[in-house]
Amino acid sequence: MKQNFKIYIVEDDPWYGQILQHHLSMNPDYDLELYTSGKDLIRNLYKKPDLICMDFGLPDISGNKLIKEINAFNNNIPVIVISAQEEISVAVELLKAGAKDYIIKNDNTKEILWKSIINIRENLNLRQEVEELKEQLGQKYSFENTIIGQSDAIKKTFKLLQKAINSNINVSISGETGTGKEVYAKAIHFNSNRKKKPFVAVNMGAIPKELAESELFGHEKGAFTGATGTKIGKFEQAQGGTLFLDEIGEMDLTLQSKLLRVLQEREVVRVGGNKPIKVDIRLISATHRNLPEEVKEGNFREDLFFRTVGLPIELPPLRKRDQDIIILAKYFIDEYVSINKVKPIKLSSEAKTKLQKYEWPGNVRELKAALDLACVMADENIIEEKDLTFYEVTNSSPYSDKEKTLKAYEVEIISHYLEKYDDNVLVVAEKLDIGKSKIYNLIKSGEINRK
Repeated sequence: MKQNFKIYIVEDDPWYGQILQHHLSMNPDYDLELYTSGKDLIRNLYKKPDLICMDFGLPDISGNKLIKEINAFNNNIPVIVISAQEEISVAVELLKAGAKDYIIKNDNTKEILWKSIINIRENLNLRQEVEELKEQLGQKYSFENTIIGQSDAIKKTFKLLQKAINSNINVSISGETGTGKEVYAKAIHFNSNRKKKPFVAVNMGAIPKELAESELFGHEKGAFTGATGTKIGKFEQAQGGTLFLDEIGEMDLTLQSKLLRVLQEREVVRVGGNKPIKVDIRLISATHRNLPEEVKEGNFREDLFFRTVGLPIELPPLRKRDQDIIILAKYFIDEYVSINKVKPIKLSSEAKTKLQKYEWPGNVRELKAALDLACVMADENIIEEKDLTFYEVTNSSPYSDKEKTLKAYEVEIISHYLEKYDDNVLVVAEKLDIGKSKIYNLIKSGEINRK
């Protein structure tokens, strides 16, 4: 049941205090308590008032000191000062000290006070609504609700996810395209102690090279042609919260150098400016690239790698999450049914088999697209094998396209198949149509490492 709005009135003139109390009591939602001294008020702060209306000229304590006492107890309690003093300097001083409003005692005091309390209460209600929405958002991104799966591969990531939530360390998320890197980033942010601050996501692969610095760090008016005003960068937008840099491996070396400086100094300088701006953010980065390999090849700075790697979380591809494929498929089907308000849709056993046999190069993102289409194509609210269409547009080559010797390609392909088939040498030999002794010899020589 919603409680009334508790207001304390502090007035050393009992007659005037009773007038204010009577006037405000006309609103049945207000619970009013009248005190005649500042010390009486301080002794009763434990009852947690929602708002305090105080006389500036109390005999036992100055207005400034009383506001400090109130703020020391709880700086979220709004204070309205009512005073016979008309000097602007006094009003300014009290407002700086934390008072929400300053009202002069005259014939209009009661009406002005009435309106001031209404405005303050509306702002408090709005703030409460925002806090509740943020709390709901945190629940929405609880990783038990957003990361669907029961496979061992996905459960391993849950342990790392919990460690990330319980600390403030930078996090680096790796995994193939479509594995859900931003979902993990949001789960970390909205369950961490920064959840009430902004979550700002930037896809570095989608920003033109010439605009990337301005996008991250902002720019001042006139910094370059077309800069018609000051722009706040993503670092400043994420102040106090989390900055998610997706596809960080796409950054060019010049921007990498500038990012390194920002992370080291914890401050940014806008393009065209010279004033350092302090920033407090948690960095979560993601990439589908092999960053250690990129460092070796000179495409990614080693010092930036060690600055950003923090707690590494590697997301498993969908083909490594066999038992999760049907769980996810049912989740996406139920989501489609809910959004489109149609009758429940089921998967036939043949459709389930087809889903489990497919390699899913586009991972979870591809699975969702396939299920959305299948729901549209299904007859009699049952998805059959014929309703599932796969578009193999992703480059899912098991080996790199870099120039290597034939022997190096051979080792890479065999290693890929061993990983795919859980180190089952007999199955790999059959799939590649080679002798199992060849595989055993490569393992024995150390050219292939088995898990």
